[in-house]
Amino acid sequence: MDNSLPVAFSRNFLGSAPDWYKKTIILFLVANPLLLMALGPFITGWILIAEFIFTLALALKCYPLQPGGLLAIEAVVLGMTNPHTVFHETEANFEVILLLMFMVAGIFFMKELLLFTFTKILLKVKSKKMLSLLFSAVAAVLSAFLDALTVTAVLISVSVGFYSVYHRVASGKTVIHDGHHDHSSDTHVVEYHREDLDQFRAFLRSLIMHGAVGTALGGVCTLVGEPQNLLIATIADWDFITFFTNMAPITMPTLVAGLVTCYLLEVTGWFGYGSQLPQPVREVLEEFQEHAEKDRNTRDTARLVVQALVALILVLGLAMHWAAVGLIGLMVIVLLTAFNGVIEEHQIGHAFEEALPFTALLVVFFAIVAVIHDQHLFAPVINYVLALEGDMRTSAFFIANGVLSMISDNVFVATVYITDVKAALDAGSINREEFDALAIAINTGTNLPSVATPNGQAAFLFLLTSALAPLIRLSYGRMVIMAVPYTLVLTTVGLIAVIYTL
Repeated sequence: MDNSLPVAFSRNFLGSAPDWYKKTIILFLVANPLLLMALGPFITGWILIAEFIFTLALALKCYPLQPGGLLAIEAVVLGMTNPHTVFHETEANFEVILLLMFMVAGIFFMKELLLFTFTKILLKVKSKKMLSLLFSAVAAVLSAFLDALTVTAVLISVSVGFYSVYHRVASGKTVIHDGHHDHSSDTHVVEYHREDLDQFRAFLRSLIMHGAVGTALGGVCTLVGEPQNLLIATIADWDFITFFTNMAPITMPTLVAGLVTCYLLEVTGWFGYGSQLPQPVREVLEEFQEHAEKDRNTRDTARLVVQALVALILVLGLAMHWAAVGLIGLMVIVLLTAFNGVIEEHQIGHAFEEALPFTALLVVFFAIVAVIHDQHLFAPVINYVLALEGDMRTSAFFIANGVLSMISDNVFVATVYITDVKAALDAGSINREEFDALAIAINTGTNLPSVATPNGQAAFLFLLTSALAPLIRLSYGRMVIMAVPYTLVLTTVGLIAVIYTL
């Protein structure tokens, strides 16, 4: 065995990732300076985006933070962007970072209540079609008034809870918690449980994807549903009701179409949907619920009561916008830990394990967005669309925003477009009516077609890189395939509504 230092370095680089993956990343890093000299920053910038998407697509091989971070660092070193622009992009999304740091951790301390509530729903609603509709519709309503990332965090927490309960039994242990169990490994899964476990994974994949799309269906409707909505509303000077009524001719038909698509996918079983909850898994969850209720003491009940009260405070705080979402999340952490006796640092630390890697990845993503900004990669598309006239321009705005949002951050795309449209209004190139129509097209364009890829929406990217994704075998490619019917329906219905109502 060769124990030389170069061999040790090669083995340490990206750890247990496959050799072909490591070589591909090295190829990217070596090729980029050469491409920059040969092709210039514009084309190299687009190649860099493709490379970064590659790291996202293979998130199950290697967490994208490391390879994506290396690409981002190289882009700064090569002068394709600079630390100031990266900081500006990060600062512009500071509320999203706060949300990830604190709100997701707050949801962690509410997991007992979530598992208790959703277990009852799962066991009482035995029709998979109705359950899927329920997940999608509830996610849509909550996202319209709360926040898509928060709702996604809830869905992830609940799904991990369900999965861990059955995985423990499938590994030959009792349904009752009897010490540490690694639910990320199938090493000890009993052979006759494997088929049920695979079907359970498919069941959870379909539910979580219905819920994730639901966050987009609801998020597009209101001023607070997505970060870019607030930005557009501020520039357009729209209040909550004005925003909702302006968007309704497009958002309401797409909401109905999305829910119908959800139902039809469960009926047909196409694109990876339709998997039923295996009966053995249902029996395990029922047994878990019985044991949990039988063994619940007064302190357990008190914890559930506290979590329910704090959940109510959370909903009120988000709906009434008491503060930035992340700060409300910090308040949730303080209340839940204080009144439920979680006072040791290592107990609190576990809550941040899920969100902080993704927060770091998001900042790396903003570095790639900084390259897009500094190299004006979207400028040709923007200039072409602005040069169009009348109805064609409105439709083109919807399509262009949708396509670019599939590639980049939809908040960034909306920022670029709404700023240019406002400049056109101020210059007298368009009138106020045209501005309003274009603002509606920008909002719906960045929110609806962007469900096509995990990098299209922060909630989807969070799901892809969460602890849940590898458990239920939800890869980038599988997410894209499962999103295809929704992408086609929402884009088509949205575009038709834009053409005929704006």
